Amino acid sequence: MNGWAVMVAGAVVVGYGTLSRRLSTTVLSGPLVFMLCGLAIGPLGLDLLDRAKDPEVTRTLLESALVLLLFADAAGIRSRDLRREEFLPLRLLAVGLPATIALGWLAAWPLLPGLGVWELALAAVILAPTDAALGQQAFSNKRVPPLIRGGLTIESGLNDGLALPFFVLALAAAGEGHGHPGVAETFLRALLLSSMIGVAAGWGGASLLRWSLMRGWSSSDWRQFLVLVVPVIAYVLCAVSEGSGFIGAWVAGLAFGIHLRRTPAGLGVRPEDADPAQSTSFTERLGLLLASLSFLVFGAVILGPTLEHLTWHVVVYALLSLTVIRMLPVALALAGTGLRPASVAYIGWFGPRGLASLVFGLLALEEHLPGGTLLSEVIAVTVGLSIMLHGASAPFLGDRYGAWFTRTLRVTPNLRENALADHGAPRREGGA
Repeated sequence: MNGWAVMVAGAVVVGYGTLSRRLSTTVLSGPLVFMLCGLAIGPLGLDLLDRAKDPEVTRTLLESALVLLLFADAAGIRSRDLRREEFLPLRLLAVGLPATIALGWLAAWPLLPGLGVWELALAAVILAPTDAALGQQAFSNKRVPPLIRGGLTIESGLNDGLALPFFVLALAAAGEGHGHPGVAETFLRALLLSSMIGVAAGWGGASLLRWSLMRGWSSSDWRQFLVLVVPVIAYVLCAVSEGSGFIGAWVAGLAFGIHLRRTPAGLGVRPEDADPAQSTSFTERLGLLLASLSFLVFGAVILGPTLEHLTWHVVVYALLSLTVIRMLPVALALAGTGLRPASVAYIGWFGPRGLASLVFGLLALEEHLPGGTLLSEVIAVTVGLSIMLHGASAPFLGDRYGAWFTRTLRVTPNLRENALADHGAPRREGGA
């Protein structure tokens, strides 16, 4: 890898870290800053970073970031966040996500004629997961009611993992007949075997941590490293068994969080030590750093070359993916909930596409499918537009929606959006 590219990446991290709080209230979101700097050092700019020269750098960086964030996001989800009073994430995940995939598949038929049936399905699945990091100001704005913030945060924390089985099966179906494993073998290895490995790794890691905590044998610093290794072990075991490391890491996070959270009281373990949020804090922060660098690499080696061969079909589908294909399923999922149109529109708009889509797209491209290049272009343009549009609109729309909520609440105290006023918002806000 070019040494100057490493220097530029380091300078961007230092610069954004210095100004991050100030920039958080502007249109210059972190992903946007890193993506623009990536464009500047890529083939369209200084040509310091080229995918053809460093193919493994891109894959390793993006996959490492996604593995860590999948694990941390899954571990941080509490069952009480999905109870009846918090209907929002359940509807978005159970109804909105499948409907988004189905609508994206249908919309791709007339706009992406170079893709086969299963490649069209891949485009829809890859662009279905959302990424909270791209609209973090909208997800964490305290003026927005906790129900909406919490629902969007939980959705983004779980939908990338829930989309994984659809992605794995669609990729297997698209590659069948081109020397790739069939759907049945993929189902057994990637879904069943990987899930079992994930449960074993997550449950085992949490059990070991509990055992150490009860005896007071681990320091807080090394405890963070112990947790960091859990998703790595799950990923590697799945990889060597030809399964899906991402499914393994996500399931490991779920198992880890559930088991650690059930640590019995009165065993000498402080409540905060049994909180997965504390145990995974280093893993999550490292994942966020790697994700930021991933957006820089994305701008340089994926988006930049794509812009040289842009077609109107790709742009139209990307815009539809960020608007109609996301917002109609959200409206369907939230029908009858009592949420006002302003809330439904806010939730529908803030479905940014980011790291998960990039990694899924990279994996699909490496399968050398007949329509792989076009598929990669669609994903790159969609994520690039999402970084710009969602990042730029998050501060403004968050404040506008928050002001609307405050005004409406004075007139309608029992507003449905205010359902969690007495319960507080779920822990996780933002993330990547």
